[in-house]
Amino acid sequence: MKAELISVGTELLLGHTIDTDAAYASRELAAAGVDVLRRFTVGDNPARLEETLRLALSQSDLVILIGGLGPTKDDLTKEIAAAVCGRQLVPHEESRRRIEEYFKGRPLGETQWKQAMLPEGCDVLENNRGTAPGCVFSAPNGSLVALLPGPPSECEPMIRDQLMPYLHRFCGGAIASLMVRTFGIGEGSAAERAADFLEMQNPTVAPYAKESEMFFRVTAKAASEQEAREQCAAVARRLCGRLGSFVYDVNGDGTSQSCLENTVVRLLTEQGKTIAAAESCTGGLIAKRLTDVPGASAVLNMSFVTYSNEAKRRLLGVPEELLERYGAVSEEAARAMAEGVRRAAGSSLGLGVTGIAGPDGGTPEKPVGLVWIALSDGEETWVRRLSAPARFQPREKIRFRAASTALDMARRRLSGLPAEEKPV
Repeated sequence: MKAELISVGTELLLGHTIDTDAAYASRELAAAGVDVLRRFTVGDNPARLEETLRLALSQSDLVILIGGLGPTKDDLTKEIAAAVCGRQLVPHEESRRRIEEYFKGRPLGETQWKQAMLPEGCDVLENNRGTAPGCVFSAPNGSLVALLPGPPSECEPMIRDQLMPYLHRFCGGAIASLMVRTFGIGEGSAAERAADFLEMQNPTVAPYAKESEMFFRVTAKAASEQEAREQCAAVARRLCGRLGSFVYDVNGDGTSQSCLENTVVRLLTEQGKTIAAAESCTGGLIAKRLTDVPGASAVLNMSFVTYSNEAKRRLLGVPEELLERYGAVSEEAARAMAEGVRRAAGSSLGLGVTGIAGPDGGTPEKPVGLVWIALSDGEETWVRRLSAPARFQPREKIRFRAASTALDMARRRLSGLPAEEKPV
């Protein structure tokens, strides 16, 4: 099956909004064995959208249009697509009911009902995150047309949970995938370890790099979904053996929902343990990521943002003479912060993070990008040093990498692994 994507919205053309939907759709389609030939971006212009859609339909088996399904006058994707394919727009009662339920207790304008007008005879893709449903229908030449909402929080779940299962019937056989997730190993080192896996045809193994992490997506095609899942699991086990303790999770449905904080919260919950963090340069990012995970309240009852030396002394008990002798950004300070926050919170584990995130504040001895991270369990304290040239690591990336490293240290301790493993 050959596919083309059309992203609709002037905000995309002007660069006001980054088109993450099309990238996500491309990955999902490729994993399912669908060839994506082209991706277009069209503004809110009916004539240009019609021209682009007719061109795509003349050359592809599947055309996916993303965006322009909302209630405003410039949301014309559905109207243009229906007209090009010779279909009338008719009311869809279930979508009307869902819109009414969504706005229950709030004003519901007449323009909202526009979203419940769908091409006659289409297969509806329910929107469980918003008001505009998606749909799939056939063009006169037999090509499939899929319409999806633009907001990523609505579009990605609809692609994953509804569109892809719908398309599997046209791809022949069943397809399953999962994600092997790693942290602490670079893209080059990971690719070298997994080089022979990347040459496989079925299952396929595809690498992805994102935010200091490496993912490997394993996808298999077989006669049944169960068989495809078994093939994926077998390859994933071998791949995990190759990647060692850098693997922090194998996500069985192949989605992007798993992350380091999920793994840490799960391990803490399973072991009946708790954690607290004393954060300086990360400014509460560790606590934020942990509390993004449902159920985090059972494992995190308090944390501290101790940006100043005074806060480190008063809240964590870091000795003033230690700060004067070694400085706030030092191995000794990170160690004292981790031990202090564990005592203050009465938690099983304590994390301490201190560093220079920039863009200012660095010195030749302590440059921007230097971060010290410590983990204490009350008996032992482990410390790691991060450093990267500031020109390659802007402030937000330094902070995110530091928070991820702290979470990974906790993950390793809870899993009985070394605090750090260096790639070979």
